[in-house]
Amino acid sequence: MLVVVFLVMVVIVVVIVVVVVLVVVVMLVGVFLVMVVIVVVFVVLVVLEVVLFEVEVMVVFFVVLMVVVMVVIVVVFVVVVIVVVFVVVVIVVVFVVVMVVVFVVLFVVLVVVVLLVVFVVVIVVVFVVVVVVVMLVGVFLVMVVVVMVIVVVFVVLVVVLFVVEVS
Repeated sequence: MLVVVFLVMVVIVVVIVVVVVLVVVVMLVGVFLVMVVIVVVFVVLVVLEVVLFEVEVMVVFFVVLMVVVMVVIVVVFVVVVIVVVFVVVVIVVVFVVVMVVVFVVLFVVLVVVVLLVVFVVVIVVVFVVVVVVVMLVGVFLVMVVVVMVIVVVFVVLVVVLFVVEVS
């Protein structure tokens, strides 16, 4: 039972970590693709500026836009990474706490069961010993009574025989 609980909890943690890793990988790929698109558009605008000499305002606007987008992407990425790390840490802490509680509960249950078994065994052994001692004492007392009866009967017979002989 303990092994099954442990395996289920390990599978849950592994699944959660895999999902978190996949989310982070997808985010990284998304950020990379956005950066590639920004760079491609920037290069296109620079080529247009060189060719046409008329899109300087557009290039400045796009550079500002690119910087803003990069800052937003970095902030979102950092926030998401912090949240993901926090979630992973919380999951690991909860897993460890649950495992410790499960082990402690199982240990306590095991100790209680062992103590009950020991208690029952001690009671049974004491009962058996008491019964055996009582039986032995009883047998001894019965033997003493039988011996006393035999002695009394023998004495009575001797006395009767003596009285019969004398008379």
